[in-house]
Amino acid sequence: MAKKNFSNSYIFIYSAALVVVAALILTVVSVSLKPAQEKNQRAETKQMILKTIGVESTRDNADQLYAQNIQEADLKGEPYFTFKGGVIIPLRGTGLWGPIWGYLAFDDGGTVVGSIFDHKGETPGLGGEIATDKFAQRFVGKKMCKEPIHLKKNADKDNPYEVDAISGGTMTSNGVTAMLAAAYEKYSDVIPCHDPALMMEDKKQ
Repeated sequence: MAKKNFSNSYIFIYSAALVVVAALILTVVSVSLKPAQEKNQRAETKQMILKTIGVESTRDNADQLYAQNIQEADLKGEPYFTFKGGVIIPLRGTGLWGPIWGYLAFDDGGTVVGSIFDHKGETPGLGGEIATDKFAQRFVGKKMCKEPIHLKKNADKDNPYEVDAISGGTMTSNGVTAMLAAAYEKYSDVIPCHDPALMMEDKKQ
């Protein structure tokens, strides 16, 4: 049987056609999956917000529990959330390798009652520690009244504005501090402020 010889132009056209077909298939798959991906992302966001106030949820019941416990609000175009007894502010920033984000929940006295953080690509065991419950727990009991919370090596546990930085994760810690400062800049008007030191200053004035 004679072997067929294909011209360079034929091979080029054939290869190009394969690329186009593959691209079309990938586009169709991507478009068809997008609604499900967006739904899952919304459910994950609601789960994170609920967790800051101690409400555990799944993707299946997140919508229901969110509707029962959370109200959405807006401050000059910046979204935040309220719950019975306090407010929740979103956090958005940049770590060492990419985006970092989270939520802080404050009671009506201005004390952090819950927090949660996540990241896209921080180093596991180092900066990636921000996604752990252990790290989030460091924020409980802190405040953002007269200044933002900041991460510091060997933080003073009695200082309501200091949180222990991540060991070996300096750049991620700096990113979290910058993220908290940016959130304070946006949401200081809605964060409850009952700082005893400031209240004493007001009385003296």
